[in-house]
Amino acid sequence: MAWLHTWCGLWFSWLLYAIFLTGTLAVFDEAITHWMSPEHALEEHRAAPPAPVAASERGQRLALGAAYMAKAHARADMWEIWPINRNDNNALSAYWFNQQGGYAEARLDPASGAPLSAGAGAKPLRATYGGHHFVDFHYELHAGNTGLWITAVAAMAMLVALVSGIVTHKRIFKDFFTFRPAKGQRSWLDAHNAVAVLTLPFLFMIAYTGIAISSVTLMPAPLLAHYGPGQDNMKQFLADLGGPARVARSGQALALPDLESFAARAEALMGQAVRCVVIDNPGDSSMRIGVYGWDNEAEAMTRITNTSGMVSFSAASGKVLAVRQPGEVDGGAASLTRLAMGSLHMASFGGLATRWLYFVCGLAGTAMMATGAILFMVKRRNRHGAEFGDATARVYRLIEGVNVAAIAGLAIACAAYLWANRLLPLALDQRAGWELRVFFGVWLAALAHGLLRAPASAWREQLWAVAALCVLLAPLNWITTGDHLLAQIGGRADWESAGVELAALLAGAVAAWAALKQRGSTA
Repeated sequence: MAWLHTWCGLWFSWLLYAIFLTGTLAVFDEAITHWMSPEHALEEHRAAPPAPVAASERGQRLALGAAYMAKAHARADMWEIWPINRNDNNALSAYWFNQQGGYAEARLDPASGAPLSAGAGAKPLRATYGGHHFVDFHYELHAGNTGLWITAVAAMAMLVALVSGIVTHKRIFKDFFTFRPAKGQRSWLDAHNAVAVLTLPFLFMIAYTGIAISSVTLMPAPLLAHYGPGQDNMKQFLADLGGPARVARSGQALALPDLESFAARAEALMGQAVRCVVIDNPGDSSMRIGVYGWDNEAEAMTRITNTSGMVSFSAASGKVLAVRQPGEVDGGAASLTRLAMGSLHMASFGGLATRWLYFVCGLAGTAMMATGAILFMVKRRNRHGAEFGDATARVYRLIEGVNVAAIAGLAIACAAYLWANRLLPLALDQRAGWELRVFFGVWLAALAHGLLRAPASAWREQLWAVAALCVLLAPLNWITTGDHLLAQIGGRADWESAGVELAALLAGAVAAWAALKQRGSTA
């Protein structure tokens, strides 16, 4: 078990560290995106808060949306009309499935129903992936299904390392209350044990749910046995999982009824404001009208599922076909389990308090991976078992260089990604892609530096680089955009932007402290 824990942990600790660090940052991906879109953030502050839209105006917008769809996309099997956006009362949107099966959208003028050109009425934003970069890297490494499989294998290895670690450390709970500073290897082991035990339930949950929510991709055999191969069969599976199947067209024409009357009835039945109206088989006697509600913050605090209310009607008779109350799930226990697993993994319940809890536990999990990788080298720096024969010393030197790049180097790359957002020209072609190139380019440079420099020097230099990039992020923002912490906090109460810069300052302080501790040290 000790061998399994050591080597399984080592080979996957670098990847798991990257997955945990980016996943921890992804908890606040919306705040990071907000900071990385400063023009939008300032425009949002200047805009007047949206006023409630009267039922008569909502009915007019629904009619305008339906008229546009009837004219421009009459053959579509599904129309989806959003008469209002929670953050913008001037938003009227229509959605449908195009011929390629993709989700298409048109923004409409709420007064006339005429389609608006892309970006009409808004200042162009700087192209950026924002916080979604960390989300995407966390679960698929920007590599699609290949990356998803790699992260899944890493998550399985993590479960193996956790179980073998518990078996190996007989005094694990006693050691949790023991920390001996400035004791070299003993201190690293104490730190590794403490953060592991502190977050053990969280670590098991996050690894298991990460695998479970990708089960459709990772365990396709039952689906293939029941539905057969092919995209159409996969769509049928997802439709079955989501509730009753779509009814076939009858071929008999039926005029679209007044949508506002259905919206008002649904609002009363599900107890939520109307978010959107979906029309299946428009213009046919089999037409169904689904009205979906808006979740509010209070509701999100009281349940783990994030499903809104929904009422389905027969357009021909006006009869109520189904009512789903907020928090309920279509498709039975299987769908509920799948949704609950996703909510547990992505912290989509419990509001801000839950996100902060996940953030702190994620940092502890990241620290566990880092201390484990460092402990491996501290134990073997002067004493090893010649596991690789004559090449053992070279292999361990390679591992030590990768340790530096995987831990400190990734932190540099994350900070450099934020710097690139402020320094790259706004008019640069494929600007968002260049932000990612900076991230990976800086990380690669950190690897080269870690392999070329002596380990102690590489650690100190890269930690100082992290400290400098993080501490100077707020001044950089001030110089490049004119925005600063005092304006964010005192001027407009923009805690999303301020939170990013305050977190960077704290990270920089921790990195500077670690660099100072490295002075004169070889560990």
